[in-house]
Amino acid sequence: MYGKMLDEILEYVRRHHEYRSRCLNLIASENVTSPQVRRVLSSDLGHRYAIGFLYTRIYRGCRFIDSIEELTGYLARTLFKVDHVNYIPISGTVANLIMFNALTSPGDSVAALSVLDGGHSSFRECSRVRGVAMTPLPLDQKEYNIDVGEAEKLIRRVRPKIVLLGASDILFPHPVKELRSVVDEYGGILAYDAAHVLGLIAGGVFQDPLREGAEVVTGSTHKTFFGPQGGIILCRRRYSTAIDHSAWQMVNNHHIHRVAGLAITLCEFLAFGNEYARQVVKNAKALAENLYDKGLKPLCPDKGFTESHQVILDIGDGGGVEASLKLEAANIIANPMPLPWDQGEEKCSGLRLGVQEVTRLGMSEGDMEFIAERIAAVLLGKESVEEARSKVSEFMENYQMIHYCFDNAEAYGFPG
Repeated sequence: MYGKMLDEILEYVRRHHEYRSRCLNLIASENVTSPQVRRVLSSDLGHRYAIGFLYTRIYRGCRFIDSIEELTGYLARTLFKVDHVNYIPISGTVANLIMFNALTSPGDSVAALSVLDGGHSSFRECSRVRGVAMTPLPLDQKEYNIDVGEAEKLIRRVRPKIVLLGASDILFPHPVKELRSVVDEYGGILAYDAAHVLGLIAGGVFQDPLREGAEVVTGSTHKTFFGPQGGIILCRRRYSTAIDHSAWQMVNNHHIHRVAGLAITLCEFLAFGNEYARQVVKNAKALAENLYDKGLKPLCPDKGFTESHQVILDIGDGGGVEASLKLEAANIIANPMPLPWDQGEEKCSGLRLGVQEVTRLGMSEGDMEFIAERIAAVLLGKESVEEARSKVSEFMENYQMIHYCFDNAEAYGFPG
């Protein structure tokens, strides 16, 4: 009986690979890893612990793990030009939780964007876990960015221990330089959640929050940064001990195979990151322009739509969920999201699109016209989902290889 169940599980996985190979994945928080990364993810490292600090482990048998981790730290410091890196977090949310645990005390306050204004839910949830008050930063809806003048007033009044910039829905660079001085007035910490834009930062095409004044940067390693799923923290040297000890407290097993995969991804970014990141932004702009020309409503047309990997569509009247389901039926994968003018988090009038995965498959600006045409045709009722699905599947036959790595290979092939 259980052997049959094993076969059933493997068949589901095989069918998932086949299905996703026929889909346009526009989820803004996903990507695909290179064959070299996948190779180490399936290695013996996935069975092991390395509890403790580099070269001072509690468990034995870590001589090569120490070498891998030392190299990972060196590569990350080189890529991000930063004093200290902690690669222990197993997700971006855990990275934020480690930061809150290290740098705040219960009763402190943190200022960050609310979920309705594009902030990630981890801002609120990590605040709750740590027992600190979460104060929403003000958003300028027209600019789709933090309102600097109102934020300065709020920060002076509340004096939050951490002012956390960055967002889950982020079209434009955040005002790091502009808010640095006001945080310095009372000795607060300016931090930046780079979960979505870490790959664009690494590629040098978005903003460089560390050079602009952020002292701590958290991130995910699997969105625009095309590594294995996990998190990372970049920080000034004065915070390194607190961050490292907090990570040791909160993550007992940091998944060594993931760290090895991260090291390989860092090599890929050092070699190909700028070329990849530049193409991501070009593709996002091209997708937004084509969607606009076809009668849809991407945000901020007067600002060039986007400077990141994201395009945010205003579907209107809570229609984001229905729109995402229609697109899914056409093999176009995206997610609904609330917009700042919605009545609440559950009433999603928006649709968020990200082009980082299709970029890694080798797509360029011309391909964005096809994607926009299919999205518009489905959402405006000009094409049935069956027609669109057939066209998407045929289109995807030309984009099955992973680019911006040392050894191109199939993106969705299932080994075995």
